[in-house]
Amino acid sequence: MENVIEVRHLKKSFGDRVILKDLNFQVNKGEVVCVIGASGSGKSTLLRCINLLETPTDGEICYKGENILDEKHNIAQYRTKLGMVFQQFNLFENHNVLSNCVVGQIKVLKRTRAQAEEVALKYLKIVGMDQYIHAKPRQLSGGQKQRVAIARALSMEPDVLLFDEPTSALDPEMVGEVLKVMKDLAEAGLTMMVVTHEMAFAREVSDRVVFMDDGYIVEEGSPEEIFNAPKEERTQAFLKRYLQVL
Repeated sequence: MENVIEVRHLKKSFGDRVILKDLNFQVNKGEVVCVIGASGSGKSTLLRCINLLETPTDGEICYKGENILDEKHNIAQYRTKLGMVFQQFNLFENHNVLSNCVVGQIKVLKRTRAQAEEVALKYLKIVGMDQYIHAKPRQLSGGQKQRVAIARALSMEPDVLLFDEPTSALDPEMVGEVLKVMKDLAEAGLTMMVVTHEMAFAREVSDRVVFMDDGYIVEEGSPEEIFNAPKEERTQAFLKRYLQVL
């Protein structure tokens, strides 16, 4: 299996507060890795370190075998290889749906407008938002905004798509439409790393589940291993709270 991202001895502190404590794991090509754990366990900080929205305090982040924290590395170039979908959509309010998916391609990937629009329309169709290309974000529901945000990330044609609790800001009835898009992307073979509280999604869609607690990776394994036979007491306690079935 081709290793796309590998984290080695990753640490992150904010002043005296240590958020990430010596993390080691990898994401392979075509794999869906779901990161679960209670709020405050370090999940979102881990994602933000991987795409360098936060600078790690120590350790290595390797992209296809090369440590991108080395000074010789082009950070802007690396970021184009990672798509990021946030909790709060982060769409440009003054741009319509199509333009939201075109701007980054033109500015960063130097595509022509015609090329960028063709790519954007392809991905807007995949997420079921091609009928809304002229709408502004304020005219859309939360679920529609998140699907546009996913199309925008896909339009950059990244190697890995990072999702930071993509359904947590949505009304319950809109969660399903976003999870369905993500499930379809997973089935299409996209490499994905998903921080989520949606346990049914993690159980059904992921190839590997990583459980974090208090800044550590406590346990990782297949969905069957983590959900049906977790080894660690902390994992058992977390899942018991969430699933009430163990």
